[in-house]
Amino acid sequence: MGCSNLLVLYTGGTIGMQMSATGLAPASGFDERLRRQQALESQPLPQWTFRELLPPIDSANMNQHNWLAMVAAIRAGIEQDGCDGVLLLHGTDTLAYSAAALSFLLLGLPVPVILSGSMLPAGAEGSDAWGNLFGAMRALQAGVTPGVHLYFNGELLHGARVSKLRSDAFDAFHVLPRQRQSARAESIPANIDYRQPRQPVNLAVLPFYPGIQANHVRALLDSGVQGLLLECYGSGTGPSDNAELLDVLKAAHARGVVLAAISQCPHGHVEFGVYAAGSQLASAGLISAGGMTREAALGKLFALLGAGLSQAEVEHWFALDVCGERAY
Repeated sequence: MGCSNLLVLYTGGTIGMQMSATGLAPASGFDERLRRQQALESQPLPQWTFRELLPPIDSANMNQHNWLAMVAAIRAGIEQDGCDGVLLLHGTDTLAYSAAALSFLLLGLPVPVILSGSMLPAGAEGSDAWGNLFGAMRALQAGVTPGVHLYFNGELLHGARVSKLRSDAFDAFHVLPRQRQSARAESIPANIDYRQPRQPVNLAVLPFYPGIQANHVRALLDSGVQGLLLECYGSGTGPSDNAELLDVLKAAHARGVVLAAISQCPHGHVEFGVYAAGSQLASAGLISAGGMTREAALGKLFALLGAGLSQAEVEHWFALDVCGERAY
């Protein structure tokens, strides 16, 4: 069944930017521009309520506090305003990160959430802004399954599988076939669903590269990191002959840090048992993200650690597919 009463949540981004003395910058007042443009549309659209997270930001400045503010605003729109669908307007630079994070922060939410934005500002010549915005509205009106989605360039994409691959074209977002199926969670417990409060988490992402040193990893882990996402080679390998580096990872895991591994390959997935080098990393305490993207793995770590789960609990739920992020 389609949505008839939408929450339009505006966070900033290119779609609403206007020219300033230093270039394009986020601007308020987008609801008035939206109403004027809607009057020009030939087809009816759902009723909507506009909310704005202030100040509107360039999505390059996105952080965990913004994600938590989005969750609060979405819950208020549904529980207090009676909205049955959400359209969240967002800048494109970190759109995939927010879509992934919200996919895990809003587990069990009974209504659909679509994130969208544009590569050119609304009103600019040849802009994709109104096509994306009204296309997302019409998708919600027609009926979208509960969960988090991204609508861009005429496509409805899975929120926890999408990545931004281009910065110079309207078809900027894609779902890559990073196949690796995992066991599906039978249900979502209350301690990780959308009603569970979250706290900010000290997370870090680090790619392996030829020449990485144990001291580099130690310095990062000594900064108080609670979760580290390592971008490994191929199917989950790394410098396994570096005993000092492996010892640093083992020590961090022993003191409660969650260590997760993704593949650096755009079409890759982690399977530790293929190579001895991968097995060495697994023995140091790393858990496999399978075929999850960087965005999905980071968002999932935040949602689980931010809920106050123990290291063992985080590792348990991280290994399961909870919203389609691991089973493509």
